[in-house]
Amino acid sequence: MLSIRNRLAALFFLITAFAVGVVYLYVTPQLQTSLREERQASLADSAARLSEPILDAVQSGVPRTDLEEAVAEVAQRAGARVTLLAVSPGAQTVRPLVDSSTGEEMKDADLEVAKRALDLGATATGAEPGDDGLIQAAEPLLVNGRITWVVLFTAQAEDVEAQVALIRRQILVAGGIALALALVISVLVARVITQRVRSIEQVAERVAAGDFSARFPTDAKDELGQLARVLDDMQRQLAELDSARKRFIATASHELRTPIFSVGGFLELLEDEDMDDETRRSFLRQVREQVDRLGKLATDLLDLSGLEAGSLELRPERCDIGLLAQVVTSEFVPALAAHDSRLEVRLGGPSIRAQCDPERVGQVLRILIDNALTHTPSGTDLVVTASRSHGKVRLAVRDSGQGIAAEALGRVFAPFYTSDGTQGSGLGLAIARELTERMRGSLAVDSEPGAHTTFTLELPVASPV
Repeated sequence: MLSIRNRLAALFFLITAFAVGVVYLYVTPQLQTSLREERQASLADSAARLSEPILDAVQSGVPRTDLEEAVAEVAQRAGARVTLLAVSPGAQTVRPLVDSSTGEEMKDADLEVAKRALDLGATATGAEPGDDGLIQAAEPLLVNGRITWVVLFTAQAEDVEAQVALIRRQILVAGGIALALALVISVLVARVITQRVRSIEQVAERVAAGDFSARFPTDAKDELGQLARVLDDMQRQLAELDSARKRFIATASHELRTPIFSVGGFLELLEDEDMDDETRRSFLRQVREQVDRLGKLATDLLDLSGLEAGSLELRPERCDIGLLAQVVTSEFVPALAAHDSRLEVRLGGPSIRAQCDPERVGQVLRILIDNALTHTPSGTDLVVTASRSHGKVRLAVRDSGQGIAAEALGRVFAPFYTSDGTQGSGLGLAIARELTERMRGSLAVDSEPGAHTTFTLELPVASPV
């Protein structure tokens, strides 16, 4: 019963059984009451319509045999027992005079409806409780303005009960057939559904095992087809992530292997006791450079990993971008001097505020300035511009270096990519773009080979206090 197929079959069966039970236990008694009421109304209508011939016969003073024939004819037409009752003068009681039935005589209890019609002076109806009770209608007959006769129509409720019993039997038969069909159809439908679920499950198992070539069946347009399409999109995304992960690991391994092998080689050379001091200092300087490269690469890898995992916490606040640009650029005074370059800060106003994490914006700006110093020749000047336009705050770093080739522009933000082969991790710009997007901003590059390169950071303007 834990399987969807069995539960669906049981559900269909129970719903059908419930529907049959409601019809049998609720609708049938209502039908029985309705039939009894309808039979009672029909008798009342017959009493009102068919009593006229009996009144004519009584008023005409026909012989008893003719009166009996008239009563019998009315009974046949009404499909009920008809009794002509005489009203005792002054006593307001009735007694049977002519009866269409040759069976047992009417009892006093059977004449209550006739007495009520006599009291009301109009048609009266009544019914006894129980399956074999009587259904009656009585019509008073007026002669010379006085009620002298009452015609009583009597029918057995057994006729109604027989009809109800027949209907119940038909309901049971039809219900049994419906239950059997519901069980068979539900099993077939449940089997089709479970087969489709199983096919999706099998593909999911293959994907979980690393087989990203498997495809989910997306031809159906129902809920399962929609689920399969969502899973198929997820599978393609997983395949792309897996491919990116493999490329990242391969590239990171290569980037790490180079400085590690270099350090190992220099250490082996440093073990030579006959090496002169100048060569030893040169090797130590190169070892230090490789260690610094490894440290920066490890830091960048940790930052990029934290960004991709979503574990890097941002603290957005109102930040003065102009002041932040001045603080960050002042940190590069020694590097600019070593590079024989100048850096100019241009502000587009006294207060340029953005909604961002100032620490992370400072990190992005450091990456852009460091990238410009790393990939431009000595003596290349830099300009950092902070401005506000069209609801955005722009922070741009422009250098007058050799520029970036057009075919390389689309790859400058890719991890480990360096357009000119310069030593570096190749992760800075990838980290800068990821940080920018996390702050709901954008980072773009514009370059003209042989003229300039400009990286522009756009951030949302800070809302008014």
